[in-house]
Amino acid sequence: MAQQLGNGDLLRDKCFIGGKWRPSRSGKMFRVDNPATGDQVGEVPDCGPEDVQEAIEVAGRAFREWRERPATDRAEVLRTWARLMHECQGDLARLMTLEQGKPLQEAMGEVSYAAQFIEWFAEEGKRAYGDVIPAPVRGQHIVVLRQPIGVTAAITPWNFPAAMITRKAGAAIACGCPMIVKPAEATPLTAL
Repeated sequence: MAQQLGNGDLLRDKCFIGGKWRPSRSGKMFRVDNPATGDQVGEVPDCGPEDVQEAIEVAGRAFREWRERPATDRAEVLRTWARLMHECQGDLARLMTLEQGKPLQEAMGEVSYAAQFIEWFAEEGKRAYGDVIPAPVRGQHIVVLRQPIGVTAAITPWNFPAAMITRKAGAAIACGCPMIVKPAEATPLTAL
């Protein structure tokens, strides 16, 4: 499968926790099959509760630093992610087609669409302004501050394996919240 991609590094068979690619704690894997042919496209870790707990703990530690990063820094990280998606659009689309069965042109469109979510949130995150609201008491005002809330999670559908991740993760990351993503079992390769 990796030989069908210009960038074989896009085909991952490990989970990404704490900034590192690693196997699941159990070592168990599950197959990802091409729905059109039944051929195996790849395999990914079958992460269990221990892996999820570790991801939550690591994301919680990352939150303390990430929430303090200026919105412009977070936007730069997101722009880099979007740029890489555009650069790898063909390979990401081929991967999506193989594991999901979406026609290649449609998959190309989804990758572009997914990158656009990231670009949009990169810019919107810089505009997380607060509000000043008149209070019911004379001479007082209510100040509303928008702040990161903590670790977030996304469970994504099989039919939009790229766009629904970026739609959720882009918003969270732009706001200063780490995200744990649980991709659909049928289409995990696009997510990884």
